[in-house]
Amino acid sequence: MAKPSSPVSKKKPAPSALAAPPQAAAAFDRTLPEIESLSPDRLVSIKIDIPRAVSKVLGVLPGLRALRPAIAAQLQQHELALLDRLETYALAAWYAHLLWLSSGGAENALKPLLAEAAALRENLLGDAEALARRGLLDAAAVAEIRAGHGHVDTANDLVALSALLGGRWSDIAGKTAATEEEVKRAGEIGPQLLTALGAREHGKGPGPTEAADKRARAFALLVRAYDQTRRAVTYLRWNDGDADTIAPSLYKGRGGRAASSNDPATEPADTAGAAAPTEPEVAPEGAPPSG
Repeated sequence: MAKPSSPVSKKKPAPSALAAPPQAAAAFDRTLPEIESLSPDRLVSIKIDIPRAVSKVLGVLPGLRALRPAIAAQLQQHELALLDRLETYALAAWYAHLLWLSSGGAENALKPLLAEAAALRENLLGDAEALARRGLLDAAAVAEIRAGHGHVDTANDLVALSALLGGRWSDIAGKTAATEEEVKRAGEIGPQLLTALGAREHGKGPGPTEAADKRARAFALLVRAYDQTRRAVTYLRWNDGDADTIAPSLYKGRGGRAASSNDPATEPADTAGAAAPTEPEVAPEGAPPSG
């Protein structure tokens, strides 16, 4: 099998910071016709943490785009539009998740959330910087998080820190003062804070049922686009053995479940329940198993 013409980085991608709500809202609006027209039988059960999954997709996106010419040349039947729209789908799923959170009244907790978030960010960031100095974390990724300012950046930084530390937990456990509970909490409080900030600025969003339905549909669009792109990457990079680095499974590291190059990000949905999921996600990728 021929190798792609573009060089591919062997470096493990770092999780990406999530977009500010206005950027995500714009992506959601562009995707809304697809979200609303998606057939119920295309919905999938939400078994992973959406903010962390979105962060992972955005983090690997540059490497996926670098393979676009090779995919176009060698896989003429592949739907390239899925790769081209992957960022939009990811941000739309992220915003739909924020709308779902805000439907539960998260805007009422802004002040205590800000206090908790600021302290947690500083503690985890200090731990991450210490680990980076020892070569256990990507120093550039940690420095990018440190550069953030303001409430929105604080929220995004917590999601990025949770993904960064959680994704390497098996390597750093026992080598840092950070705890599993803190890493998991960072992944929870980041989206909650963004939701509360958005509610303060724009007012309350849709009701719980409508928000949950759109969340499930936006998530399904993201999963399909990412899974199809992963399949193309697996074909192209089969002989190189680095497909899971370029396009890692969204499930990798969850609850001891073995991951493979074709591991789907979800399980088949009970469509009656998937349209309005109310249960919290379990065992976010890379997070402590207690979640």
